[in-house]
Amino acid sequence: MFEKVIDTNIVTVVGKIVTEKEFSHEMFGEGFYTFDLEIPRLSNSVDILPVTISERLIVNLDLEKGEYVLIEGQLRSYNRYINDSNRLVLTVFARDIYVPEDEERLNELLKKPNEIYIDGYVCKDPIYRTTPFGREITDLLVAVNRPYNKSDYIPSIAWGRNARFCDRLTIGDHVKLWGRVQSRSYQKKHPDGEVSNRVAYEVSISKLEYIKNDNNREGKVDIEG
Repeated sequence: MFEKVIDTNIVTVVGKIVTEKEFSHEMFGEGFYTFDLEIPRLSNSVDILPVTISERLIVNLDLEKGEYVLIEGQLRSYNRYINDSNRLVLTVFARDIYVPEDEERLNELLKKPNEIYIDGYVCKDPIYRTTPFGREITDLLVAVNRPYNKSDYIPSIAWGRNARFCDRLTIGDHVKLWGRVQSRSYQKKHPDGEVSNRVAYEVSISKLEYIKNDNNREGKVDIEG
């Protein structure tokens, strides 16, 4: 049962460490550290994602800024109380780490540097919108179960025909998603007029499968973006 739950949230990212690792927290005597990983996109831009890793995984590794690593794990969420409000915070939680032995191996890994698969349930009404250039987007929030009665809440974005389909989903619908984890900078305007710069993390969906008869609804759709 444990392995089955873990298989509902699988992330693999390859990139360059761009911050020094910092101590994050301790749980049951096990320390955890965080650092940021810069991951290339095909468009020549990058995503910069936060990584959380156990001290036990890096005991024999001297991780430094500028080093390339492969991280396998999960995309996890937790609530953080910031400025009198709760914010959903996402991190790539590492279950394994690998340092490529040479440039040839690194180049091979960088062919698919950012992949995620999640299997979960829509937990908020989808929000359909269009960009000023007419591109269709639907925002989803997907709950993914993990052990010990916990769940991760994963913001996801569907595009084009996926967006039109996701607009018809309802709370409780069972979906499987494939894509990549992306970072996105934006500005938030506060009630006092002050503007702050923020970064959002979300799954950009490339393929979506709706699981039939799992929310008293009929049909199954398998769509690739």
